Amino acid sequence: MPKEFSRIDRIADQIQRELAQLIQREIKDPRLGMITINAVKVSRDMGYADIYVSLLTTEDLTEESPEVQESLAVLRKSAGFLRGQLGRAMKLRMVPHLRFHFDRLPGKSRRIDSLIDEAMGRKPVVDRSDDPESED
Repeated sequence: MPKEFSRIDRIADQIQRELAQLIQREIKDPRLGMITINAVKVSRDMGYADIYVSLLTTEDLTEESPEVQESLAVLRKSAGFLRGQLGRAMKLRMVPHLRFHFDRLPGKSRRIDSLIDEAMGRKPVVDRSDDPESED
């Protein structure tokens, strides 16, 4: 028999959906990059929600990268506003405090994928040697 989702899991999923829309529509700070919310984990007592975000870029970023630090600072500064908007949108009696974290998993997975490709002797899907821009 399949396990049902708990209330905390459903709330975390809803927070993830609502925050994605709120960040895209309401936060107009130019320092904020293209943010993806990868996961939301809500504590059992609904006191805190840990939001794991990543930035959409072509380069591998770490938590110490200036772009990541700037984006996290903007998100942390707007956490109170986002929490209030979440309360209105979700109609929760108690809205958890929002804590934003950089998610290192996408970078690690790209690294592991490249190591596997290298070990298997596979070529990249996109061959950069035939790029017309590189001949200039």
